[in-house]
Amino acid sequence: WRVDTDPYRIWISEFMLQQTQVKTVIPYYNHWMRDFPHVQDVANKNINVLLKYWEGLGYYKRLHNIKNAADMIMSEHNGKIPIGNELRALPGIGDYIYSAISSIAYNEPVPVIDGNVKRVSSRYWGKTFNTQPEIKNLFILLSQNIDKKLPGDFNQALMDLGREVCKPKQPLCEICPISTFCGSYQNNT
Repeated sequence: WRVDTDPYRIWISEFMLQQTQVKTVIPYYNHWMRDFPHVQDVANKNINVLLKYWEGLGYYKRLHNIKNAADMIMSEHNGKIPIGNELRALPGIGDYIYSAISSIAYNEPVPVIDGNVKRVSSRYWGKTFNTQPEIKNLFILLSQNIDKKLPGDFNQALMDLGREVCKPKQPLCEICPISTFCGSYQNNT
């Protein structure tokens, strides 16, 4: 799904990745994109056909949101995934997916906040980001530091760093590209 910046591909991948591991999603995503390469392909299919493709991914409400959003995109947005408040208004689009699509597809400097980003940021700044006020503060910090030219790359790099290097247990600080600036690393915490 990182092959390009197509908002449809990002949208589908992010829905599939909710509560599901990357290795599980890959074959589902490839199968889906082969048979439904465009949003109109989803809008034109019966929900029961789509449910067969989703079988095994679980959390079927995600699929119902995809189908409802695809119908809206076709009827209200001429088949183009919208930006801004119109994107946020689509079924199933919360802060995370909104930020992912906005930054990766539309190059908007909107930070993505997921568990990996919270962990990297907590260690980097030596703070916790668990409560709503703390997460709001994290959003401000990330907004101030996001790469304005490549916000999607910035967001994906932080997510990947958290998944591959700054792991919940046994982080790989010795290979971390930001360890020299990391508060937790500097303070051995």
